[in-house]
Amino acid sequence: LRSDGHRALVFADDNSIVDRAVAHRAGIGWYGKNANILVPGAGSFFVLGSVVTTAKLATSSIVDDGCGVCRRCLDGCPTQAIIEPGVVDARRCLAWLLQKPGVFDRRFRVALGDRMYGCDDCQEVCPPTTRRQLRVTPPEGARPWVDVEALLEMTDEELLDSVDWWYVAQRNPDWVRRNALIVLGNVGELGSPRVRDIVATYLEHPDPMLRAHAVWAAARLGLHELIPTHDTAPLVIEELRDLPEVRTTRAN
Repeated sequence: LRSDGHRALVFADDNSIVDRAVAHRAGIGWYGKNANILVPGAGSFFVLGSVVTTAKLATSSIVDDGCGVCRRCLDGCPTQAIIEPGVVDARRCLAWLLQKPGVFDRRFRVALGDRMYGCDDCQEVCPPTTRRQLRVTPPEGARPWVDVEALLEMTDEELLDSVDWWYVAQRNPDWVRRNALIVLGNVGELGSPRVRDIVATYLEHPDPMLRAHAVWAAARLGLHELIPTHDTAPLVIEELRDLPEVRTTRAN
């Protein structure tokens, strides 16, 4: 476009434009009930980008809704974040909560299960997307899981290097550690000396945010004898007021 003398700006993963709205108006796909754009024959596992240009281009027709009566995404969301068809409450969405700085909402920690980065449940249960994924070969080197115990033992540099392709708010490794502590509480091996040592270390961490999440993990793992009662940090005190039930099995 530029070589033909037109002005053109490219936007990708940029909050200055809503790529889904542009894709819908451009006839790329329809708005699914999970609020993602669903491309006929391809589903929703793709990255959107937009080009804003002064060039006069042929218009496309809007793609008709293809969801029909299906509500698998609404029923499959682990936190009921899809509050109505096409509307997602980001405050309940695990993908958002994992990236959001601050204390991880206590209401959704158990629902997090073993997720360390993102949540695609609403896409993985979507029939158009599922059919497409059956034909896709995972990229070489793709890792379906993260060793949270090893991650929690890493230095800042080691941790960020190990997740260099993740979005990490402010590139602060402690947000990843926060998530890992919750996952450890959900799926860590009960009675494991290594897990016990990791939790004990984080209960003495200088950051009260991490100590607070370590308190939660300790309670979930039945390590109450490690939980300090002398910590005066407000975040830790808040956790101590409402400890979770001890986990007896691996969380789903």
